[in-house]
Amino acid sequence: MTEFNEKQIEILQAAEKLFAENGFDGTSVRDIAKQANINIAMISYYFGSKEKLLDALVVYRTSDLKVQLDNILDETLSPMEKIDRFIDLYIHRINRNKCVYQIVHTELANKKRILDIKTFTKVKKKNLSYLQQIIEEGQQQGIFKKGINIPMIPPTIIGTFLHFHNNKIFFIDLLGLESEEAYENYLKNEVVNHIKQTIKALLVHGN
Repeated sequence: MTEFNEKQIEILQAAEKLFAENGFDGTSVRDIAKQANINIAMISYYFGSKEKLLDALVVYRTSDLKVQLDNILDETLSPMEKIDRFIDLYIHRINRNKCVYQIVHTELANKKRILDIKTFTKVKKKNLSYLQQIIEEGQQQGIFKKGINIPMIPPTIIGTFLHFHNNKIFFIDLLGLESEEAYENYLKNEVVNHIKQTIKALLVHGN
């Protein structure tokens, strides 16, 4: 696990706030320095560039994920219960860090600039390996079918969640959600349950 000192964390949190408000392109290193109330040279000293600062932000927001995933694998749960826990953890982290997810995915898809986020790729591959262990356990027990396209499971989870979040105004009107609390409750219950049912159907039902 990468350790960040107090000053680095202040910089990362300032950058995250500005990236969320103004986008990656709309935020300068000078803006981040001003928000963190530090000299601009300190950002260069700690991170080297704005792109590498984003890389560090990914590490900062995912550094405790391995421990939580290890806990899921080690618990005495059925493969189906582990899938539930995996989805709960995944969605909780996406919801908590949605601005980071959206910024990173936008940058990776941006053809104008090549953003080297090896750490993000490493985290995604590690997450997939945990999911693969759970699914293989279920297959060995005859609970899950063979031939599952495991790499497509995380995009199904993330895509459903982010589509709902990115179309918040539409769904608030469509579903008659009259308050922020009602929206959050629907997200945490109905949307999460829908995602779980979808993933379980993919794992259990035949082609």
